[in-house]
Amino acid sequence: MDANKTTSALLYLDGISVSFDGFKALNELSFMVEPGEMRAIIGPNGAGKTTMMDVVTGKTRPDTGDVYFGQGAYDLSKLDETEIAELGIGRKFQKPTVFEMHTVEDNLLLALKNDRGVRATLLWSTSAPQEKRIDEILDTIRLKHLRSRVAGSLSHGQKQWLEIGMLLAQEPKLLLVDEPVAGMTDAETMQTALLLKEINQTKTVVVVEHDMAFVRELGVKVTCLHEGSVLAEGTIDQVSTNDRVVEVYLGR
Repeated sequence: MDANKTTSALLYLDGISVSFDGFKALNELSFMVEPGEMRAIIGPNGAGKTTMMDVVTGKTRPDTGDVYFGQGAYDLSKLDETEIAELGIGRKFQKPTVFEMHTVEDNLLLALKNDRGVRATLLWSTSAPQEKRIDEILDTIRLKHLRSRVAGSLSHGQKQWLEIGMLLAQEPKLLLVDEPVAGMTDAETMQTALLLKEINQTKTVVVVEHDMAFVRELGVKVTCLHEGSVLAEGTIDQVSTNDRVVEVYLGR
């Protein structure tokens, strides 16, 4: 089916299959995320969570199926990674990649002006709206008190927050966040749940995560993937008491 599919969903996947050397990473995967929603995606390793994000961001082309963004306006399978990023889909990978030698504030500045070279950006004077935006982001990611610290000196959790801030600086409509609390302390994990809920007030968020306590804290609809398709979907209680989910994932 060609573009302009009629759907209320911000992100719409239907019958997506992807094979690598005969291994089916995604197998008729279908789910949709509504505008303003936060969705948690869980599932064992090899369930297809990363490939799903690769398809949405244009890194991997689906063999079959439809993937649409913006109420069906954009067929993501026909766009490249840059075009998809410009539409407003931002992805945060599991391992934080911040500019270690630069301050927290400069990292955000670099993300705001991500179309210039690093040197040109830092020599560039910041406009009042940009300064206001950086302040807002620092508030959201709880790093205002550390704005002039070099990023390399932050804790693992704080680096993750800074990277979420760098993603926010690019004004995405949809954030894909991969295992944000891996390696975090319990306190940082709870802070991250609050932070993502705050972001979700203005953005649509998809969180891929293994930490079930964290997913419970988010309190959102959960999609459990297994062998490249949806095994179960619902509240955390519905999903975690589903016999098949317990068998393939939680019971391990």
